[in-house]
Amino acid sequence: MRMFKVIEGGRAQAVELDDGLGAGRGPNRDDVRREAARRLNESGYHLSRVREFATGVPMLASLKYLSLQIDFAAETLSRLDPIPEDFRSDGYWPAG
Repeated sequence: MRMFKVIEGGRAQAVELDDGLGAGRGPNRDDVRREAARRLNESGYHLSRVREFATGVPMLASLKYLSLQIDFAAETLSRLDPIPEDFRSDGYWPAG
């Protein structure tokens, strides 16, 4: 009988980041990418992707599509000059 061990770390640990947005500078591309990653993590995409690799059962097409939409929104927002201060607003991102 094989036993599996859960490895904690990486995504399981929350990292508190200093935005620096109140320090006189506007948001940058890294801020937008972090927001995109946060939204993708909350959607359950990564868990579904791992499940697909482990079981061979395809992930939902809607999750794949949501991932594409989030990437597109992040790319579009990061190309704006200046990036809007309210880039975290749900109006800029696809509904999950």
